[in-house]
Amino acid sequence: MNTTDTGSGTDTSTTVKLVLAWLWVGIPLAWGVWVTLNNALQLFTATKTT
Repeated sequence: MNTTDTGSGTDTSTTVKLVLAWLWVGIPLAWGVWVTLNNALQLFTATKTT
């Protein structure tokens, strides 16, 4: 067994970096999903023009 104590708390700088990393990925991902869903909705709700 490894008896090295790494501490039970999280480092504040690590938490900030983790949040920033998720935002860096999550915001463009959410925007891309939103745009894709809007474009798909336009395909299925398009009105017929004659």
